Amino acid sequence: MTYKELIQATERNAKNPDLIRVLLLEMLRERNLDLYLELENEVDEAIIDQFNDNFKRLENNEPLAYVLGYQWFYDSRFLVNENVLIPRPETEELVNNILMDIDEYFEEVEIVDVATGSGAIAVSLAKDLGVAVDASDISQEALNVAKENAELNQADVSFYQGDMLEPIINLNKKYDVLVCNPPYIKEVEDVQTSVLDFEPHVALFGGDDGLYFYRKVFDKASLVLKPRSMMAFEIGFDIGDALVELAQQQFPNATVVLKQDINNLDRMLFVYQGIKVQE
Repeated sequence: MTYKELIQATERNAKNPDLIRVLLLEMLRERNLDLYLELENEVDEAIIDQFNDNFKRLENNEPLAYVLGYQWFYDSRFLVNENVLIPRPETEELVNNILMDIDEYFEEVEIVDVATGSGAIAVSLAKDLGVAVDASDISQEALNVAKENAELNQADVSFYQGDMLEPIINLNKKYDVLVCNPPYIKEVEDVQTSVLDFEPHVALFGGDDGLYFYRKVFDKASLVLKPRSMMAFEIGFDIGDALVELAQQQFPNATVVLKQDINNLDRMLFVYQGIKVQE
C-alpha cells in the first residue's frame, strides 16, 4: 500500500477526514520524511501499525495534539499531555498583540505569566524577546510539562507552583507586564466532547459567569505590578463586556481595551496603567 492509498482508504471511514493527512504528515516529519514526496512510495509496516493506533484514538475523539504528544505554537513545538490544555490559535494572537505592545511601550520589560499551563505563552515571549520570564500554575503536573517546553525551546523561564498570583506575590517582585490565560468557560456552557473528555477541567472552567479567575487576578494585581504596567488576558468570546466593566471598576485610572481575534470575536482584554495608549 502506498501513502496515497493509505490516506484515501482511511479518509473514507474517518469522522474527521481533514485530520488524516495532518496526522500522517506529522508522523513522517518526526522521521525527517516529507509526506508529499512519499505519496507514491510503499508504507513501512511499522508506520501502518502506528498510524492505525493513532487513527483509533482520533476516532475516539482524542485531540490530535494529544495523539501526537505535541502542538505547534508560534513557530515552536510544545509538548502536551492530559495535564495541560492544548495551545490554540487564539492564544497565538494574544502573544502577537503582547509583543507589539511591548515593542510600542517598553524598552526593557519584566514579565509574569499566570496560569501558564503548557508554558506556551511564557516560553514564546521569553524566546522572542530574549528575556527571563516568571510563570505560575496551581498544577505541579502542568508545571512539569512547562519546564520541559522551556528546555526544549531554550527559553529562560522560572516556574512557581501555587494558586494564580500567590506564588508570585511571595517573590516580592514588580513586573511591567502580567499575562494570563485563565480558565474562562462558564460552568453552564456546553463544551465539545473532545475537550470535555480529554483536557484538564481545572484549566477549563471559570465559574458560573466565567469571571472567577479574572477577579482573583484583579484583586491582587497591584501587589506584583509596577505603577506603569500592562495586563493582557485571553478571554471567552462572550464575556468581553462584563470583563471590561469589571476591569474599569477595579482600575478606574487605567485604559481598558477589548481586542478581537481574526474572526472578529472578543478574545483579548488589555489593561494599561500609567501608559498613554496609541489610538
